[in-house]
Amino acid sequence: MNQDFAVQILTQGIITLFMVSLPIVGVGLIVGFMVSLFQAVTQIQEQTLTFVPKVIAVLAMVALMSPWIISLLVDFTTSLWSMIPALVR
Repeated sequence: MNQDFAVQILTQGIITLFMVSLPIVGVGLIVGFMVSLFQAVTQIQEQTLTFVPKVIAVLAMVALMSPWIISLLVDFTTSLWSMIPALVR
């Protein structure tokens, strides 16, 4: 295994990580911004108002995107396992 091959594997792993996490983090960010905007407009400073909607949105996003996330991770793992014979030589 040379340096280029290791960098390629690391790059694929980071891209997969971003593809899996960015939609979920993005939804949390958007919901958090909307709740903060609502709190600024209404001057309601309740701590649970910021936490509960984000948790619900993130859990709903994980539930909706879990088949896609699992297929993406399985494809990445399969490609890693298929590279093993090339690493042994």
